Amino acid sequence: MIYTELTKKAMKLCFEAHKDQVDKSGLPYVFHPFHLAEQMTTEETTVAALLHDVVEDTDRTLADLAAMGFPQSVIDALTLPTHDERVPYMTYVAALKENPIARAVKIADLKHNSDLIRLDHIDAAALQRAEKYRRALALLAE
Repeated sequence: MIYTELTKKAMKLCFEAHKDQVDKSGLPYVFHPFHLAEQMTTEETTVAALLHDVVEDTDRTLADLAAMGFPQSVIDALTLPTHDERVPYMTYVAALKENPIARAVKIADLKHNSDLIRLDHIDAAALQRAEKYRRALALLAE
C-alpha cells in the first residue's frame, strides 16, 4: 500500500463508507477495495482503488469527493467504473481502456471479483459472472 496524506484520507473514507457492508460471502466489504489498493503502484491508482465503489455503493457523490480535495484525475477515473445498465457491458469495459487509472483499478477489480474461492457457494450465476469478467480482462489486456 502506498501511504501518503491523500491515500490515508481515501482509506478513512473507504472504511467509513463501507463499514456496514458485506460481500457475497458475508465478509466485510472494505476488504475488497483494500485488496485492490494493495496492488496499485501510484498514489492516484491507490486512491481510485480505495474509492472505486464509494460513489456506486454509498450515498457519496463525485462532487463530495471533489469537495474533499481528491484530485480531478481520480474523479475522472471514478466516473468510468460505474456501469450504466443501458450500455452493453463490453462497450462499458472498452471505454475504461482509455483512462490508465480506471484501467488499472478495473483490471484488479475484475481479477478479485472473478476469484471464485472467495465465495461460499459457487452457482451458475457465479460461473457466468466469472466468464464475463474473463472476457472483460481480455479486452482490457488488448
